[in-house]
Amino acid sequence: MIHTPRPRLLAVSIALFLIASAALAGDWRQWRGPLGTGIADEKNVPTTWSQTVNVKWKVPLDGPGNSTPIVVGQRVFITHSPAKSKARGLRAYERVTGELAWKHEVEYAVKEPSHGTNPFCSASPVSDGERVIAWYGSAGLLCYDLAGKVLWQKDLGKVEHIWGYGSSPVIYENLVILPFGPGLNAFVVALDKRSGDEVWRREYPLQKSEKPEDYRGSWSTPVFQTTGDRTLMLLSLPEKLRAVDPKSGEDVWTCDGPSKLVYTSPLVAGDIVVTMCGYGGPALAVKPQGTGDQTANRLWLHERNPQRVGSGVVVGDYIYIRNEKGAFCLDAKTGERKWTDELGGGESWSSMAYVDGRIYTINTAGTTFVLEPTPETCKVIAENKLGETTRGSHAFSDGQIFIRTYENLYCIEDK
Repeated sequence: MIHTPRPRLLAVSIALFLIASAALAGDWRQWRGPLGTGIADEKNVPTTWSQTVNVKWKVPLDGPGNSTPIVVGQRVFITHSPAKSKARGLRAYERVTGELAWKHEVEYAVKEPSHGTNPFCSASPVSDGERVIAWYGSAGLLCYDLAGKVLWQKDLGKVEHIWGYGSSPVIYENLVILPFGPGLNAFVVALDKRSGDEVWRREYPLQKSEKPEDYRGSWSTPVFQTTGDRTLMLLSLPEKLRAVDPKSGEDVWTCDGPSKLVYTSPLVAGDIVVTMCGYGGPALAVKPQGTGDQTANRLWLHERNPQRVGSGVVVGDYIYIRNEKGAFCLDAKTGERKWTDELGGGESWSSMAYVDGRIYTINTAGTTFVLEPTPETCKVIAENKLGETTRGSHAFSDGQIFIRTYENLYCIEDK
């Protein structure tokens, strides 16, 4: 186990006070932001930048990674595995300077399968403002305080799938919930975020693969939907969309239609829930009516949908989706395609964000397209090139944008 302290040591009590006092509105504490939907009430967000324009700082990274940064107060956190190493860990950077505040790593010596485009530590961390929880696949789930002290760690077994893992943990009240897998060992587990004790575990039908190379699995991160006084957790799993009670994991309603491969998070458009599958699989929308099987309440189903990896955003009555190549817009109620655009060509694995009245989407070449959300046409406001491989998504906090490429961690800010 390796632990590197802050280069410029301050009294821990002072550091914790400063961090906690700053962990207010404007934090980006989980993958896809405050609600896990890619939508946030951010203002004064930059629309133009490059390698030399509006870069507040950038710090080099010693290896590639697909996870997205989170921001808690005055710290920026990323999960990271140095290139050609057995280390899996979490790094904390000062958001003002980019200086490394601390890092913690564990070593995992056993061979762990993954795809060449999916480096280890692909799950993004999550925070409640007091602790940060990170999942390192087979190397375990770890919980830290904001100063880098390990509060608990949990061995949940091996991830055994030829493409590796990608789901990120989420926090609901006092629970941290993780869709573990995919592969031979696949389930959803809820732990007490304070102690790491297991509260519930569910292995849902059709979730597990029979062999590591099976084209079956979910890399989706759950999303919560609150209606009235009830909150449900939406799970896009192989061959089934599920809404479960986050306190127990028990099904409240289900809907048929997904394929064996699911990459994206569910989308919520008012009382409509949308799920999309990978590899050009199905896309569907359902308007649940009570409990049980809701397949009869599907509003639409596209048997073949060109979307593959990244999750979209819902703005008004429309869904905007970043495809592996290009982007498109759908009517959430009818599924009607409103427009399709190649966005300059290239590929993308990243998810969209809607902030400050604009949509941000980045491709694998590190080019961010800023769009005006309109169903009439794909209206590009700006095109910003970093020229570095990127498979993570943007993080936004207090007018700044954080981008993790395979080479650097960037802080973008209007100057």
